[in-house]
Amino acid sequence: MSTSKKEYKRITVKTLVDMKANGEKISMLTAYDYTMAKIVDSAGIDVILVGDSASNVMAGHETTLPITLDQMIYHASSVIRAAERSLVVVDLPFGSYQSDPKEALRSAIRIMKESGAHSVKLEGGKEIKDSIKRILNAGIPVMGHLGLTPQSIYKFGTYTVRAKEEEEAQRLIDDAKMLEKVGCFAIVLEKIPAALAKEVSESVSIPIIGIGAGNDVDGQVLVLHDMLGMTHEFHPRFLRRYLNLYDDMSNAISQYVDDVKSRDFPNEEEQY
Repeated sequence: MSTSKKEYKRITVKTLVDMKANGEKISMLTAYDYTMAKIVDSAGIDVILVGDSASNVMAGHETTLPITLDQMIYHASSVIRAAERSLVVVDLPFGSYQSDPKEALRSAIRIMKESGAHSVKLEGGKEIKDSIKRILNAGIPVMGHLGLTPQSIYKFGTYTVRAKEEEEAQRLIDDAKMLEKVGCFAIVLEKIPAALAKEVSESVSIPIIGIGAGNDVDGQVLVLHDMLGMTHEFHPRFLRRYLNLYDDMSNAISQYVDDVKSRDFPNEEEQY
């Protein structure tokens, strides 16, 4: 059954809270460059995440750890120039906030000033509470991120589902309530049991955005290149591919090569 949704000219952090209160699901995708962000924004996405996943899909690294603050600012600046409606959230990269709240604030300020972004996202719970509070006290909106936190992959040793055991699940619930209490406007929950994600969503008033966290949360996020099928070796259960651009693009490029080699391109109508 379809439900009518309010038309928003510009999505803000308050809009997302209102959407949760009204029972309207929140759509979120990643983008890292102007052209793709322009398409995503014009298609009506609510939130664009300039994710540190750029380290994987744009730079080819195995993890998100190598991407730098300067690189995140570059990607965020490109996205911001394209976004007319979407709220733009930018990941603080690994090493830019964990060690010192003052360093976290400096990193967040650089992103906001140099890219024009609307908010930042940090991975973690109580262990980064002071960093989050310092950023929030400066007037910078913060989105939290709990569950599987890719920046901690070497600590976990695996990308498997998190918080399956009662003790870790309770810590996650406690962290979510803490993030709401200190002032985060939303939280991403990554790769946790659907029942736990539902419990978290019902226990806080701020939006919960899931990725591999079931349907009983307030919104969903995917990596753009994954859902468009531009990547083809990544097959998690939570991923739905809406296109198969890897094959389509490969075939188009192969056809271009053939046309050039055979002198079919350019033809008389394609020259001056």
